[in-house]
Amino acid sequence: MDAMRLIGVTRHALAKAGSVHDIVAEAWQVQALAEAVGGYFVVSGPAAARAEARGLCEAGGRARGALFHPALHHPTLRGGGLRAAQLSEVRDPREVLLALGELLAEAGFALVGVASNTEEEALYWQCVEAIDAADEARDRVHGMLRHLTFREWGGEWGGAA
Repeated sequence: MDAMRLIGVTRHALAKAGSVHDIVAEAWQVQALAEAVGGYFVVSGPAAARAEARGLCEAGGRARGALFHPALHHPTLRGGGLRAAQLSEVRDPREVLLALGELLAEAGFALVGVASNTEEEALYWQCVEAIDAADEARDRVHGMLRHLTFREWGGEWGGAA
């Protein structure tokens, strides 16, 4: 599935999430998607973006690890599994990175809400760690955008990937 479609589906699911369980599960899905997009760019992206893409993978993985909470059950079991596993293409790298950066910010804001309203200390600190990782992932996305011009993206991938 195209990255933009996955971002749209994930954004919609995050917006609909109402319970703490659902918000955490959707934030987990966002981080999995960041990790998958980073992996896609590591393999298929221009050389100049690969270091930042590796960092994006690492930040997404770290955030997913932080959000695993035994009382909430494993997030992939909610909502039909890991959406990011469906990633098959990135048609417009710049558009995908911009949209992913926005989605990571939305997930971070949702986690701030969870952390602010929980009385469970372990969940609070898990959210804080995941918020930090989401911020790092956004920094990596912005770094990829900053270091490459649109022409460089198109030139190395032949205009579409």
